[in-house]
Amino acid sequence: MEQVRIVSVAKQLPKHHRKTSDIIPFVNLWLSGQEDRFRRKVVKIFEGAGVDHRYGIMDIEEVFTATSFEEKNDIYVREIKQLGEQALQKALIKADWKAGSLDFIITVSCTGIMIPSLDAYLINTVGLRNDVVRLPVTEMGCAAGVSGLIYATNFLKANPGKRAAIVAVESPTATFQLDDYSMANMVSAAIFGDGAACALLSSEQHVEGPKILGEEMYHFQDATHLMGFDLTNTGLKMILDPAVPEVISSHFPKIVHPFLKKHGTSIEKVDHLIFHPGGKKIVRTVEELFGKLGKNIDDTREVLRAFGNMSSVTVLYVLERFLEKNIKKGEQGLVLSFGPGFSAQRVLIEW
Repeated sequence: MEQVRIVSVAKQLPKHHRKTSDIIPFVNLWLSGQEDRFRRKVVKIFEGAGVDHRYGIMDIEEVFTATSFEEKNDIYVREIKQLGEQALQKALIKADWKAGSLDFIITVSCTGIMIPSLDAYLINTVGLRNDVVRLPVTEMGCAAGVSGLIYATNFLKANPGKRAAIVAVESPTATFQLDDYSMANMVSAAIFGDGAACALLSSEQHVEGPKILGEEMYHFQDATHLMGFDLTNTGLKMILDPAVPEVISSHFPKIVHPFLKKHGTSIEKVDHLIFHPGGKKIVRTVEELFGKLGKNIDDTREVLRAFGNMSSVTVLYVLERFLEKNIKKGEQGLVLSFGPGFSAQRVLIEW
């Protein structure tokens, strides 16, 4: 079986950014027609979300302006193309690869709609080969960054000596619903931010980077109601069940232990936890489960604090932090994210 390695990860930040403290006046203005108690509760959610700062493809005034789905999606399409190209170029420079050397491109996004998908545009703007294999991944939400790693790994295992790129670009702010006063919309507005990232993987010999020891998906039965979007006339309306952290917690032993055992290791032997920060509650849930083992998820918490939850992109920001550390040979990392379905996606890596 061919060895697959993660060669580089690069992030690209959207052009607009704000501290959460600067967003709260806009939230107060937006909710000024609502009951005072409700408004105060929402402000508390923003203040307690564990997100200090976030980036956006639109300025804050645009986010809080009533526009049609078409207008918001037009901004999404324009900005996603740019961010995707910048993230891919950055990762290629880091790896010292030419764009034409890529054999497989996966693009990941669930926060807008574009056909043809982003990868088709990247073929032209970045100069990919005309026989490059394309795979757009659209409906997997927060888990899709890891889904992309899984698809790329499977492709590369079957094709020795090849190269793959995963380009994830998300704009949850483009899905923000001005007329939706549900808790799902409030909580997602408080935790989400926009971002882009690219990961490059290879099945060539003599490449540097952590190798992938195993990859697997885990699907929760009868849990399609937990997370997703409803497509409405005003855009993509967030579905977010408050039971998510609790459900994750109850499945956690089944998600982690059999997977690690299958690959000849255990949670005790995993040195680095590379987790998608779904939100403060999920971070706390994971911490409670692993804190006793002396493991920390400081990088996960730090990415949430500095950028918010950027859906599929977020776990790649966490992964980039680990690739920039001086990690000893032989140490293992567990990459994990959760998303609609409901599902957990896992990748085991070794330096």
